Amino acid sequence: MAEAKWQAEVAYATPERQLILKVDGTPGMSVREAIASSGILEQFPEIDLAVNKVGVFGKGTTLEAELAPGDRVEIYRPLIADPKVARKRRAAEGKPMRKGGSKDEDPA
Repeated sequence: MAEAKWQAEVAYATPERQLILKVDGTPGMSVREAIASSGILEQFPEIDLAVNKVGVFGKGTTLEAELAPGDRVEIYRPLIADPKVARKRRAAEGKPMRKGGSKDEDPA
């Protein structure tokens, strides 16, 4: 009996370019297999799967995780700044919080 075919997507973005590629999947296909078969590694040679984290629909996962029909694999770039450090630096510089900040603010 032939294996059921379905599609998934592999996505990666840089500040200059975003790419979402469709891949044909079969039951048991892993995140790693989807990335490899998509051809995205050839288009973005800076991707290093030993360094870049991956996820499915925004939730982190492993390269060995099994995909389901319609899943979107996302390859994440490393952060250029730690969000906690950046927030502390802005607070130290006295920059005002954005609207909708703390719940403890006086509404008057």
